[in-house]
Amino acid sequence: MQLAAHEAQDLHELTLSCVNSVTTMAFFLNQVKNPELKAILQQHFDYHVKDYNIKVEYLSKPDGPTSTLQVPPLNNTLPEYTQSQAEEQPVTPRTQLNSLNDREIATSYMLTLKRAGREYAWAAMEASNPGLRSFLEDAFKMSSHHAFDVWQWMVKQGYYPLKAADPVITQTLGQMYDLVQGPSSVLQ
Repeated sequence: MQLAAHEAQDLHELTLSCVNSVTTMAFFLNQVKNPELKAILQQHFDYHVKDYNIKVEYLSKPDGPTSTLQVPPLNNTLPEYTQSQAEEQPVTPRTQLNSLNDREIATSYMLTLKRAGREYAWAAMEASNPGLRSFLEDAFKMSSHHAFDVWQWMVKQGYYPLKAADPVITQTLGQMYDLVQGPSSVLQ
């Protein structure tokens, strides 16, 4: 498949990022202790391998990839969207270690997903090939959904703060804007 020069460069960077993601996930799977976090990593792993393989096919096959990336569902496991049920656990970086703990694994993985999601979104906005653009949009959604899974686990452990916005601030911000009045047939 013929790619534009910028598409090939973007795919190269995204593929190299996938090498890192798949490699670190394999490492994480050998170190993780919490069964729920391990199950999340195992469930996500095959998606990342598939994502990597599709990128390799875009870069190496004249006709492009033979398959598409399936976007995993967005799974909500939190009973409350604005308040953590666990007490927040403070954290300090460790400077002497031989292995990672579950919090470090989850943090590293979630930050990798967030960064990958931003890169997918940026590359999708620049893609001129409609098939590649669609794939990159799906890869963004995959990263977003996976990050949501890991974030929820972290919230449940008290590793990621979740607090409701101050109602006074929300009201103040809301009062800054007025709804647009008039025809809006496009969105009805």
